[in-house]
Amino acid sequence: MPDTTTPAAGKPSARGPLAGIKVVEFAGIGPGPFCGMLLADMGAEVTLLERGGGTFATQLFGGGRKAVANRGKKSVCIDLKHPNAKALVFRLLADADVLIEGFRPGVMERLGFGPEVCLAHNPRLIYGRMTGWGQSGPLAPRAGHDANYAALSGVLDTGRRHGGAPWAPPTLVGDMGGGGLMLAWGIACALLDVQRSGKGQVIDAAMCEGAALLAHGLFNLQALGEWNGHCAIDSSAPFYDVYQCADGQWLSVCPLEPQFYAAFLERLGLAGDPDFAGRQYDSTRWPRLRERLEQIFRGESRDHWQQVFKDTDDCVWPVLGLHEAPAHPQHQARGAFVEVAGVTQPAPAPRFSRTPGAVQAPPPLVGEHTRERLAAAGFSAAEIAALLASGAVSAAAEPAP
Repeated sequence: MPDTTTPAAGKPSARGPLAGIKVVEFAGIGPGPFCGMLLADMGAEVTLLERGGGTFATQLFGGGRKAVANRGKKSVCIDLKHPNAKALVFRLLADADVLIEGFRPGVMERLGFGPEVCLAHNPRLIYGRMTGWGQSGPLAPRAGHDANYAALSGVLDTGRRHGGAPWAPPTLVGDMGGGGLMLAWGIACALLDVQRSGKGQVIDAAMCEGAALLAHGLFNLQALGEWNGHCAIDSSAPFYDVYQCADGQWLSVCPLEPQFYAAFLERLGLAGDPDFAGRQYDSTRWPRLRERLEQIFRGESRDHWQQVFKDTDDCVWPVLGLHEAPAHPQHQARGAFVEVAGVTQPAPAPRFSRTPGAVQAPPPLVGEHTRERLAAAGFSAAEIAALLASGAVSAAAEPAP
């Protein structure tokens, strides 16, 4: 597995498609940091404004070198409520292209960094706002988390297996997919627009709305009357489900298309079985077919079934744990995972033929780049010393490696 913690192991950041783009990120949790990570992976220079003492995010995901979402960023430790903080932030924003914030509506305004003020200082600034419910509406000021946003968007209910309790993988639907990824998409669009118009703008990204957008295909099925508890992709069909093996491991079985289903039955020796022959989409037969498949797959280990379906198009694959996925030959061949500061994590995606992204650096210590970023913004050594002495900013006690 490649290690991108050394310059020789990673691609030059100048080759990334967002090289030269400057981002100022106000530290938060979940989707905001993920958005900043996506931009940093693609070559953007991301200055992370963090407060000392850690946050709830550090309790959940760890801090310092272990905070994967902060990879490639440069940390400035700052007290945003300090009297000297406002002028400092505006100097950092003076030549920035993008601002990212993920506070509740009104917090940035109370701190003195609302969109109108910031755009007045830098009319080309793209002001990205990440919230659960959006900047307006009756729920705007309310708290929430990933499963809440997925629930209200209608998406969580689609996660019922066999009519059971609704659920979805944690943080993926609302936080990361509906939130951080949508904000990154909005920023990419706004970066193109500002090249033409010369004007920045505010992006109002709501996780609940993003979650709904991710589920556009399910709303499509709903409109067609096909999302009715007997849908081929909602775990109702025996040929689109997961099955437990003799060793307690699981398989993902998805031969939806008739030709794949026929090959699947052939591989299991069921091609001539009267239960399975024909009428793949006859839902009245599905419970019986599931029982048969459950019995069959429980008879052998996951490794056995991997060999049975090796080199076929039957759409049967092992359910890998997080600890197993990086070692799979497909991921190994493409370098889909990297090791950064001792932490195995997904590599930047998607892939570019001419301007590839890369993990630019390990996650920073809080305040690791305070002096560097202030100097780059034009602060003199005396000004930096004064800011440090006043407590407006602080620097990491441990030097950068």
